[in-house]
Amino acid sequence: MTLKALIFDVDGTLAETERDGHRVAFNQAFAEAKLDWNWSVDLYGELLDVPGGKERIRFYLEKYQPHLEKPENLDEFISSLHHLKNQYYRDLLASGTIPLRPGIKRLIQAAKTAGLRLAIATTSALPNAMALLEKTLNPDWFEVIGAGDIVPAKKPAPDIYYYVLEKLELTPQDCLVFEDSHQGLKAATKAGFKTIVTVNNYTQNQDFSDAALVVNHLGEVDKPLTCLAGKLEGVSYLDIPQLQKLSTD
Repeated sequence: MTLKALIFDVDGTLAETERDGHRVAFNQAFAEAKLDWNWSVDLYGELLDVPGGKERIRFYLEKYQPHLEKPENLDEFISSLHHLKNQYYRDLLASGTIPLRPGIKRLIQAAKTAGLRLAIATTSALPNAMALLEKTLNPDWFEVIGAGDIVPAKKPAPDIYYYVLEKLELTPQDCLVFEDSHQGLKAATKAGFKTIVTVNNYTQNQDFSDAALVVNHLGEVDKPLTCLAGKLEGVSYLDIPQLQKLSTD
């Protein structure tokens, strides 16, 4: 079948938003709320195993603050703290301190030129995803933006990918997915997609045996990629012909 669409995860895939964005924003929110919590780079790597920001706060309370007297309305407390964190996160995005990963803008622009359709599939909150797209790309380039709590279950459940597929009116065989984590790969694989994984410092040691291709990033002319798993020889950056070949292999 002919490749018709590319579907991108956001956090960690489009940009290094986790370590330098969300983690920093969480700590800023904790400080404003007068909580003596600090999520280090290493601790945040562990917390990333829990999909969703509100879910991450709840997990942290249960595992790392078991003796803390919980607020009377815990859900409201977590929601308020998460809302505050998101405000700080969008401030970080607006400041331009979180650039796109290598090859992202180049490949997306090449896909548009080639007539491929584009979509987003993320469990990140919609305003956060939009803030990154508005700062670094163009939300209008993406025909479908699946984000946040619009589906019952977050990754590694495949719900967000089923949602995007339904909106695109395509089959998994028509598309390629770009992810950065084992949880994202599991979600895409369950939905039937071939997936390209671009690892980062948090995910580089995870199991990506179900991926069609694993690279350190998508590559640029002056910044060649490294192929970690899959068939990709003599290539310094991913382009549309390579993606079309990968989709039919």
